[in-house]
Amino acid sequence: MLNKVILMGRLTRDPEQKSTQSGISVTTFTLAVDRGYAKAGEERQADFINIVAFRSSADFVARYFTKGQLVAVCGRLQTRNWDDNEGKRHYVTEVVADEVHFAEPKRDNYGGAPAQGGDNFYQPAVNTQGFTTDVDDDDLPF
Repeated sequence: MLNKVILMGRLTRDPEQKSTQSGISVTTFTLAVDRGYAKAGEERQADFINIVAFRSSADFVARYFTKGQLVAVCGRLQTRNWDDNEGKRHYVTEVVADEVHFAEPKRDNYGGAPAQGGDNFYQPAVNTQGFTTDVDDDDLPF
């Protein structure tokens, strides 16, 4: 079976971190994801998707993500239900995040322009020997 969700959107509020009874970190947040179309003369609509991250991903999100930030999430769709104290059944559908990524340059502390050097936020990968794996386009065989 295949269950894969890839989203890019803006956080609607700061992430909320909690721990399970067994001490596992859990962070929840909501992404506003623009729809790919808009009717003529109308504003583009957005869907508000609930996301939950666990363990190290939860810690990462809680520490570095803030309201309004553009982020990318890869994960899987999950549904769950529970009964409240009055016996009413509740259903929720959410994305369980396997990967979370920054999707825009880092902003300065004032929420304005990107921080110094933020216009070019690509960083070449570094392998374990300390050599960069950045390849010039002229070196590619195609």
